Amino acid sequence: MSDTSRVVRSTALPKSQSEVAPPQAAGASVVGAAIAASEEGVGGRIGRYRWVICALLFFATTINYIDRQVLGILATDENFKRTIGWNEAEYGYVNTAFQAAYAIGLLVVGNLMDRFGTRKGFSFAIVWWSIAAMGHALARSPVGFGVARFALGLGEAGNFPAAIKTVAEWFPKKERALATGIFNSGSNVGAIVAPLTVPWIAITYGWQWAFIITGAIGFIWLAFWLAAYRRPEEHPKLGAAELAHIQSDPAEPTTKIPWARLFPHRQTWAFAAGKFLTDPIWWVYLFWLPKFLNTNYGLNITQIGLPLVVIYVAADFGSIGGGWLSSSLIKRGWTVNKARKTAMLLCAVSVVPIMFAANASNLWVAVGLISLAAAAHQGWSANMFTTASDMFPRRAVGSVVGIGGMAGSIGGMLIATTVGLILQYTGSYLPIFIIAGSAYLVALLVIHLLAPRLEPADVESHAR
Repeated sequence: MSDTSRVVRSTALPKSQSEVAPPQAAGASVVGAAIAASEEGVGGRIGRYRWVICALLFFATTINYIDRQVLGILATDENFKRTIGWNEAEYGYVNTAFQAAYAIGLLVVGNLMDRFGTRKGFSFAIVWWSIAAMGHALARSPVGFGVARFALGLGEAGNFPAAIKTVAEWFPKKERALATGIFNSGSNVGAIVAPLTVPWIAITYGWQWAFIITGAIGFIWLAFWLAAYRRPEEHPKLGAAELAHIQSDPAEPTTKIPWARLFPHRQTWAFAAGKFLTDPIWWVYLFWLPKFLNTNYGLNITQIGLPLVVIYVAADFGSIGGGWLSSSLIKRGWTVNKARKTAMLLCAVSVVPIMFAANASNLWVAVGLISLAAAAHQGWSANMFTTASDMFPRRAVGSVVGIGGMAGSIGGMLIATTVGLILQYTGSYLPIFIIAGSAYLVALLVIHLLAPRLEPADVESHAR
């Protein structure tokens, strides 16, 4: 049944706070404190089932990032490298295949999420990418991995459009940045879990099983998703008070918005430009940080775990903190425009010091600089995603996020090939970190020029 064809369930019985547990994950105390702070002043106990939905999004994102990072970790293993026999440029091309598929997938999947709804759409996406992740075990050459990465990119493209659309459906605007920050922090948890588990699996059972075991986790999540997820208006476990809180923003029409109405708006291009310029930096961290630690500091597959855990734990705090900051400023009376851009400016400035990491003589100095940049990226990303729901009605959010994600993946294609060629011919990470350090300030300037007030796009009048 379509997400837009439901009738408000007015007879739902209120649920007490004790009946619904808040999401539990890494950094749970920080998450819990942020959630508690977000509910100050709303009056009474409104229920927290929406945070259970947020927890499901968090775990899906965690699995998404475990699956996409397995290859980067295995790329530091000498036995694996001898088996596959690739150089830096070929490794870059393999990651370009992932980015190309991700761009195609995002272009299509955002529209599909808006059309068929997140329950069905998310289910299909995670089944696809889990099978593709397991399929990496069959590859034996750069070409084979290119095919497997292309399939993985198509499926994984469904995660963020579905998650952002779910947040837009389940949270009022004042809580969306925090909810986005929480589920987006799953990307960091996935990046933490992978280096702690993949080396052990690969050494104990062989590298093929690293892909098979991590890929199979998605089917466990699918069972919980199908059992727990419904739209707020139809959910039997959602109390009337919480439903009213979720729907406290002004009502919006439910008719579908064609893409033709989205592309002419400066807001669409502001979101797309921000993603194009900054998403590729995160891809560099995911695919090349293990190789950076291996090349510059001699860490092998069994030694890279701790530095990567430190980096992505910091990123976790940055994701939640960045979302909390703008939400908190809005509750203090700041405009959405001022709050979002202040948080994004702080994040953009915090990335700049990564330029010094390439030549750091001490491992932990480099890890500290990269940790700050990773935390800042995730804080930026939480607010970047939320600007889509700030500027567009809920029924268009999936499509806008898909368009922006496609732009980010095109940027990722360019950076993957560029990084591979830079390393193949210079062996230096300095140009790469210079690009990373400057990208966010440039992106914020472009966003501000295109959307100076983050005003809602008038998609209805444009059609007339």
